[in-house]
Amino acid sequence: MPFFLPERLARRLRAALKGVVIASAIAMDAGAQDRYAAQRQAMLDDIARTTRETAAETGRSALSEAVMQALWRVPRHRLIPAAEEADAYRNRPLSIGSGQTISQPFIVALMTDLLNVTRGDRVLEIGTGSGYQAAVLAELGAKVHTIEIVESLGREAAARLAALGYGAIETRIGDGYLGWPERAPFDSIIVTAAPADVPPELTRQLKAGGRLVIPLGPEQGAQTLTVIEKQRDGALVRQAVLAVRFVPLTGGGTRAR
Repeated sequence: MPFFLPERLARRLRAALKGVVIASAIAMDAGAQDRYAAQRQAMLDDIARTTRETAAETGRSALSEAVMQALWRVPRHRLIPAAEEADAYRNRPLSIGSGQTISQPFIVALMTDLLNVTRGDRVLEIGTGSGYQAAVLAELGAKVHTIEIVESLGREAAARLAALGYGAIETRIGDGYLGWPERAPFDSIIVTAAPADVPPELTRQLKAGGRLVIPLGPEQGAQTLTVIEKQRDGALVRQAVLAVRFVPLTGGGTRAR
């Protein structure tokens, strides 16, 4: 004999079952995060150790707690190719395809710290890569606009970021040399690939009082992580921070879209 539920009771039952499914999904994701907890902590410990070791060059013996907590919260294993997942939290660069890499966590942490981001800042990132740096900036409360010249990487990063709930990050496929004039001016700009010198459009789009953090130098030569501060009168003051090695910044004329 068929059994019928009153419609109101049926709706409540469906809602309850939906809640169970959502709670289960959240619990499964939390369980996945917990599996990486020890690795994430080891990554932070390694970043802290490397920060102390490079203090003479960077002038920083420790990074801000806000930056370290942002790195803790971002699931790096979800922002890299599956083939690299086992090494997600090791303090080293990883391949993300198309001849590109994701920087080692220490460099991500240092560059983020050098930006001095505060909640609500408008930040331009040149070189989205896997989306990891953008996610770290978003965790600090920045309004992130990020450009990637390699279309496949840019679209993959946008999909990953959206899936992780970073829907406020605005992504674009295009030439980072040109910046993003429609969204300028920016409180700070971060460049995750090395040009020989600073693209002039980037300093034009930086607010007075803002900071540009960028690796400078030729692909096969010496590169230096550099902080450029734009003074109130528009003058640019450079500070060399650390010897680094980045992939070259490509482009130089293609219009963004």
